[in-house]
Amino acid sequence: MTGKIALVALALVLVLGRAEAGHNYRDALTKSILFFEGQRSGKLPFNQRMKWRGDSGLSDGAANYVDMRGGYYDAGDNVKFGFPMAFTTTMLSWSVLEFGGKMGNDLQHAKEAIRWATDYLLKAAAYPGTLYVQVGEPSMDHKCWERPEDMDTPRSVYKIDAQNPGSDVASETAAALAAASMVFKSTDAPYSKLLLQTAVRVFALADEHRGAYSDSLASVVCPYYCSYSGYPDELLWGATWLAKATRSQKYFNYIQSNGPALGYRDNVNVLSWDQKHLGTRILLAREVLLNKVKSLGEYQGLANNFICSLLPGTSSARYSPGGLLFNGPTDQCNLQYVTSTTFLLFTYAKYLSTSKQVVTCANTRITPSKIRFIAKRQVDYILGDNPLGMSYMVGYGPKFPQHIHHRGSSLPSIYAHPNTISCNDGFNLGLYSSSPNPNVLDGAVIGGPDNNDQFRDDRNDYSLSEPATYINAPLVGSLAYLARS
Repeated sequence: MTGKIALVALALVLVLGRAEAGHNYRDALTKSILFFEGQRSGKLPFNQRMKWRGDSGLSDGAANYVDMRGGYYDAGDNVKFGFPMAFTTTMLSWSVLEFGGKMGNDLQHAKEAIRWATDYLLKAAAYPGTLYVQVGEPSMDHKCWERPEDMDTPRSVYKIDAQNPGSDVASETAAALAAASMVFKSTDAPYSKLLLQTAVRVFALADEHRGAYSDSLASVVCPYYCSYSGYPDELLWGATWLAKATRSQKYFNYIQSNGPALGYRDNVNVLSWDQKHLGTRILLAREVLLNKVKSLGEYQGLANNFICSLLPGTSSARYSPGGLLFNGPTDQCNLQYVTSTTFLLFTYAKYLSTSKQVVTCANTRITPSKIRFIAKRQVDYILGDNPLGMSYMVGYGPKFPQHIHHRGSSLPSIYAHPNTISCNDGFNLGLYSSSPNPNVLDGAVIGGPDNNDQFRDDRNDYSLSEPATYINAPLVGSLAYLARS
C-alpha cells in the first residue's frame, strides 16, 4: 500500500504542478460578479456598471398578460431559460451563504445579482399551480445574431402546471428561492419570508405532479436545456434546500423516505444545471458533520467518495496534460463542471475543518488543506496557470479570449451604434467577424479548452467560447474564499 500512496502523491505533483503565486483573486471575484450585469434582461437600474448594455425585453410576458420582465439571459443568446437560471441562483446564494463573509464590498453586488434573479422567479411563480419557465423561442432566436436591445424574435412564454408537470425545473426553482431566503433573512426579513413561502408552494407543485418538463416542452427546451438526468435528483435537491432553510422535520423525513426511490446512490460525481445528486450529498454531509444527524451518514460516505474520485493517479480521475479536471458527462463546455467542482471542494473542506475531520482514501488521509490545494489549482488554471497562459475569464489578466460567442459583446453597443442591427446583418458584423468583440464582458468564464489544453479563440466554436451564468455562479464562492485566505 505504501507504493500506491507514493504513486498517488507523485501523480498529484506531476498533474497539478506547483502552486504559482500572483493571482489577484479579489479582482477576479469582482469581475465574476460584474459579469451578471452583462446578462441582465429588463429595465436596467441606475447603478448598472456594465455600461455598454441597455434595456431589453421590456414587453416580456405582455402577450400572455403576465409580467416576465427581468431575469437573466443564460449565455450568449437572448432566451431566458428558467432551468439554468434557477440553478444559477441557487449556486450564487450558496456561494454567499458559505463565503459571503469573505466578499467584502463585493457582497452587496452578489446580493444584487441574486435579487435580480429572485425578483424574476417570484413573478414566474406568482400564479398558484403554475410556474413560468421560459421566455423566447430558441429556434427563432438562434437564427438571428442580434443585440438583446434589438430583439425582434418571438418572446413566447412557456409554463408548467399540473397537466404539464415539470418537477425538475420546479424543484430547482424551489431550491433557488429557499437558498436565497437565507441570504436575505437578516437584512430583509419580509422578502426572505416571501421567498421561502413561494419555495414551499413551488416544491409542492413539483412533488405532487411529477414529471420532466422536457416531456411537454421538448420542442422549445431541447436540446438546449433538456432534462437529461430526469427529475428525481432535483426533487431531492429541492427538499434538501427546504430542510436547510426551514429546519422542518417534514423535509428531513421526506429525504429519508424518498432518497432511495429518487436515486441518491446514483453513480454521479458532478454538479451541473442538470444533475444535482452531488450537491445534495455535500449539503447533507454537512448535517452529519456539523449537526450530528447520524441518520444521514450515508451521504457523508458518498461525499467522501467524491473526494477520493478526484485524486490524480486513481482510475476515476481525468485530467488534461496541463492539469485541468475533466469529470463531466461531456468534454464540451468543460469549465461548467470545473467551477462547480472547485466550489464543492472548498465548501466540503470548510465542513471538514469545522468538524475536525479528514477523508480517508485507500488508507491515505486527505486533509482539508489537501482538498483546498486541488481546488485552488483548478481556479488558477482558469485564471491563466495553464499551457497557453490564457485566462479563461474575460477581462482578467494580460491574455484572455477576444472573440467570445456572445451576441451583445460581439456587436457594437447600442450607445455606439444607436441604429437597429437586424437579425441577418448581425451575423457578418458579429458572429463571422474576425475583429475582437467591441464590448468586454468582464468576468465572463467561457466553456474553456479541450482535454489536450488546446483552445481556439473562435466565436463560432460555442462549446469552447460561450460564457454562461451557471459557469460563473459557483466560481464566485471559490474566488471569495481565495480572496481572503
